[in-house]
Amino acid sequence: MPASLIPGRAAALASPKKWTLPARGLAVYYGCPETLRLFHYFLPAAILAGRRLLCLDGGNRFDPLLLARMARQRRIETALFNQNVRVARAFTCFQLTELLARVAHPATAARNFPADTLLITALPDLYFDEDVRDVPARASFTQALQELRRLRLQFGVAVFSDAPSFTTVRQRFFPALLSVADYIWKFTPEQDGGVQLACEKSSAALPAAG
Repeated sequence: MPASLIPGRAAALASPKKWTLPARGLAVYYGCPETLRLFHYFLPAAILAGRRLLCLDGGNRFDPLLLARMARQRRIETALFNQNVRVARAFTCFQLTELLARVAHPATAARNFPADTLLITALPDLYFDEDVRDVPARASFTQALQELRRLRLQFGVAVFSDAPSFTTVRQRFFPALLSVADYIWKFTPEQDGGVQLACEKSSAALPAAG
């Protein structure tokens, strides 16, 4: 990744929690075209904290070479990343909704990979596909939101989206996603080439886990 996409040092040092994945609840990250790749920069700290991460990659942005480079830079054994990160790719909105449904089923999630943190890219972006008719796209997205409401009680869930850059009648899907988020974070490019991260919403309390 170009150096210009690396989080600004001042922002990272002043507010380290800004670059920390949620322990529980649903966080949505948006604001710049690079958002779908910036999730990589949250991974090292999470791995070092002992978290197990499952990435549902609807944007096809997961980059193992970038992750390996970050591990070397931080003197982290690559094996530690391999043991604690799993990736499942979705190429259609229906596949992403199905993956969410599978993860929301506790028995299936525990059997496949006992994750405590879920990362999702390109939601609702993937549902904007013009090759998918409006009615099935809306139905699939509605189910995805239902699954997210369940998942936010089981995991720390982080959604990385570039939805605002699209021009589509389905743009209303993005406000619907924000309405169920516990946290909303916005990336803003800085003049020095870094990226600032600002919190737009933070819930005072989350519901007790079911």
